[in-house]
Amino acid sequence: MENQFKEIVPADFSANPFRILDKDWMLIAAAKEGKVNAMTASWGGLGTMWGRPVAWAVVRPQRYTKEFLDAGDMFSLSFPPAKFRKQMAYLGSVSGRDEDKIAKSEMKIARDAAGTPYFEESSAVMFCRKLYAQPMAVEFFTDPAPEHKWYPDKDYHTIYIAEVTKILSREN
Repeated sequence: MENQFKEIVPADFSANPFRILDKDWMLIAAAKEGKVNAMTASWGGLGTMWGRPVAWAVVRPQRYTKEFLDAGDMFSLSFPPAKFRKQMAYLGSVSGRDEDKIAKSEMKIARDAAGTPYFEESSAVMFCRKLYAQPMAVEFFTDPAPEHKWYPDKDYHTIYIAEVTKILSREN
């Protein structure tokens, strides 16, 4: 890439979470037994919990990436720029069970010193250590509208809350 990453503290991460998650999307990547899988996501958040900077994301049980998230302690959230929108759409619509979708996307996986995979093309990357994982359950919806709209097949997401241990951002 033409510019290099620099490490920043979470308090210096200035991107609007509503834009980068809902409009720009993110890639969730994790490793299992030496293999990497990733998926595109737009549901999640950033904040503070248990006195730590955290990110949270949700993954449906049928997603292959869930197996990778459940297998280890670490995962990454990569935020590629808009010029990679087509590749991100592809990574969100094809299963890694069926093909090497990362190779076909022509995006490149890198790994940090601990071996956590992330996408080299990203504008920013968050390295996350899982703190909590919980499948959503129908009895805990306090408003029935989301349950009816988003879960007609009862395939409730698992919510992952993770400590943001490191953020890499592109130098401008």
